[in-house]
Amino acid sequence: MKILIQFQNHLVPVYFAVDTKQPIQRTLKLLTSALEKKFTSGKRALKKCLTSLISIEIDGSEAILHSKSEFDSLALSLY
Repeated sequence: MKILIQFQNHLVPVYFAVDTKQPIQRTLKLLTSALEKKFTSGKRALKKCLTSLISIEIDGSEAILHSKSEFDSLALSLY
């Protein structure tokens, strides 16, 4: 399943597995709060990934952040 979220004035697609156990709204709330917190107080590598974010893949309790450069992509724990 695919949902678009607004982050830093860009629409970012978020992909979910069909067999996810967590409610989607709760996961999106955790994701957006984690992204905002990491953007304001994260390390330089994380901020670089967030500024070039192209999509997010939710895999269990982790969000895989895909950026324009494959070397900047990383995983972020939601729980």
